[in-house]
Amino acid sequence: MHIEEAITTRRAVKGYDPAFVLSAEEKNDLLRLALLAPSAFNLQHVRLVEVSDPALRAQIREAGWGQAQMTDASMLVVVCAQVDSWVKNVKRVWEGAPPEVQDYMAGAIDAYYRDKPQVQRDETMRSCGLMAQTLMLAARGKGLDSCPMDGFDFDAVAKLIRLPANHVIGLMVAIGKQTIEPKPRIGKLPFDEVVLRNHF
Repeated sequence: MHIEEAITTRRAVKGYDPAFVLSAEEKNDLLRLALLAPSAFNLQHVRLVEVSDPALRAQIREAGWGQAQMTDASMLVVVCAQVDSWVKNVKRVWEGAPPEVQDYMAGAIDAYYRDKPQVQRDETMRSCGLMAQTLMLAARGKGLDSCPMDGFDFDAVAKLIRLPANHVIGLMVAIGKQTIEPKPRIGKLPFDEVVLRNHF
């Protein structure tokens, strides 16, 4: 599918065919494409928790106020991020670069994040959003449907997936084959109201 078609036809689909199954290889293909999303300073904050255990998915659905896509979609991914990646992974993600580049990036990263917890969290959320959108477009490009979700008890889901203390959850993405046509796009604000030139 052409990228423009994938963008224009991607919708937040709520109803999925529970009989439709993606193979492990197909899921991994989607996850590999998602991992090509950009991240600030190449820190690769995001961790994708692909939940395939039916019992765990049922528990997540309970924490998600009974949303059917959490169990009916072929694939459910909890998009998380490591808040302290700027400390833990800086050497790993710049390995192979010239030494002077590694030194420069280590200093720039430290100056950008140190003692700035809000910046650290904001950056993880941006990275989660970029990764989730890349995953959804990859799915749409393969003729699949998806739904981004933040309507769930974050603390309960964190416990269910054993989220480490230095990680946060950004959102979830369900992927599969739709059984319900998305409703027409409504309430779109005018182009000239949301697209600004140079300043407000």
